[in-house]
Amino acid sequence: MLKNIKYETSAFSIKQLINTDLKQIVMVGKSNVGKSSFINSLASQKSLAKVGQKPGKTKSINYYNVNNEFYIVDLPGYGYSTMTKIEKENTSKLVNKYINNNQNISHIFFLVDIRHKPTENDRIMYEWLLEKNIPFTIIATKADKIAKTKINSYLLNITKTLFAKEEILAFSSENKLNLDKIENIIKSNI
Repeated sequence: MLKNIKYETSAFSIKQLINTDLKQIVMVGKSNVGKSSFINSLASQKSLAKVGQKPGKTKSINYYNVNNEFYIVDLPGYGYSTMTKIEKENTSKLVNKYINNNQNISHIFFLVDIRHKPTENDRIMYEWLLEKNIPFTIIATKADKIAKTKINSYLLNITKTLFAKEEILAFSSENKLNLDKIENIIKSNI
């Protein structure tokens, strides 16, 4: 369990990005994939990260300080969104600036919904992660929504769609499936 996780700030513009030497564990994934629930599970808190009622509302990069040792950073979701074209462009610029000028990103968690075949946007994100050469782990969220006996076949479907070579971890914020493995990945990257 990660201790003392506190929300610190949100960056809505490039000038609001925080300047820090602390390492950063980053969350990426499409809107409504469960990033907020994932962060709340890591923190053992119910409402640290706000779980939106409507997908695509988050336009900011959200920083969570973990015991003043490192940050968990939640990037805005992509794909389905209520954002205007200009908001999407600004958010895209913000995310690119954050990633491209940041030497402190030590690991990225790429979240996909286990129930659905990865989208074209997921494929683009996967290729982008490979290109960036930052260590990452693919997390298949909402595993409690399918039968335990079907988890492996759903994971295989994601692997085939993304052409992934990495192991994909099934995760559930309801029953904390694989939370211990995820915590170990974080610990080994900070």
